[in-house]
Amino acid sequence: MLDDPKITNEAPSKPTFFQTLVSAVGAAIGVQRSDVRDRDFQSDSPLPFILAGLIVTFVFIGTLLTVVYLVI
Repeated sequence: MLDDPKITNEAPSKPTFFQTLVSAVGAAIGVQRSDVRDRDFQSDSPLPFILAGLIVTFVFIGTLLTVVYLVI
């Protein structure tokens, strides 16, 4: 029972940039698990999340422009 990670007082690790990108995509579509949200808030700086949000936004806009260009 002591091996359960929810019982131990270990702090969640800070997210990697890939995990930050996945978190930004999840935020863009409106889904997020509570443990992922808790991990995200362990970060000291908002800069990785700002960069990930910009990347996701540019990819989304690029995808929309590509689809519109191909249809028209």
